[in-house]
Amino acid sequence: MNEFADRTILITGASRGIGRAIALRLARGGANIVIAAKSDEPHPKLPGTIHEVAAEVDAAGGHGFAVRLDVRDEANVEAAVAATVERFGGLDALVNNAGAIALTNVENTPPKRFDLLQGVNARAVYLCARAALPHLRRSAFGGHVLSLCPPLNFAGAWLRDHAPYTLSKMGMTILSLGMAEEFRAAGVAVNCLWPRTLVATSAVEFAIPGGKDLFARARRPEIVADAAALILATPGELTGQCLLDEDYLRTRGVGDFAPYAWDAAGAAGGLLPDLFL
Repeated sequence: MNEFADRTILITGASRGIGRAIALRLARGGANIVIAAKSDEPHPKLPGTIHEVAAEVDAAGGHGFAVRLDVRDEANVEAAVAATVERFGGLDALVNNAGAIALTNVENTPPKRFDLLQGVNARAVYLCARAALPHLRRSAFGGHVLSLCPPLNFAGAWLRDHAPYTLSKMGMTILSLGMAEEFRAAGVAVNCLWPRTLVATSAVEFAIPGGKDLFARARRPEIVADAAALILATPGELTGQCLLDEDYLRTRGVGDFAPYAWDAAGAAGGLLPDLFL
């Protein structure tokens, strides 16, 4: 199927993990994909670069365009959007996937780390959406902003143990819900997407103690990618929603989730819920 043919979609943090999975899924639908991330050179510990993923997008049936992007840098964000429009003639969707994680409380979060969390998470949603909006409102397909952020959950554990990170992720959600209302008249949809279960990514591996061991009870990033594709293919009346990947896939007729398991034996023992759930 070429359900995304002629659509241009900019994905932040797309050099690995969930961002890469979304890029490849949309590429199979024929999309123009902007792989926007800082990883333009190989990392000693982390797989993937923007150039490698752009090549994978081409091989999957899409059109990849690698753009080095620091989502904290206003000028860099504006330049990335401008380069996208110059290359493909417009912009139809923005996927805010870039993220920073630190599961520390206030006492143990240095100011530099606090600023990083807010900058890469909440502030980047604002910067990227603001830069993209003039082009999204001109999309022939109906513009869309999709952010990887959780439903609002102010349970004490998250506020007590991880307030800086919680602030940054809930900030993404609040901004997204606000933009859904603000952009509604312009015909631009805005939604949030979050995994119901733990997803095997580098973020989990390095940010959570024993993270790699948790992969056995996690799912592959492709479940988030499949949900994202269905959301982005949905007409503009779907807006202002905080959606969980599994729940949304079920509403669209998906019933077999076994193929998404990272490890079938581990999944049989019970999948772990993702953060904030």
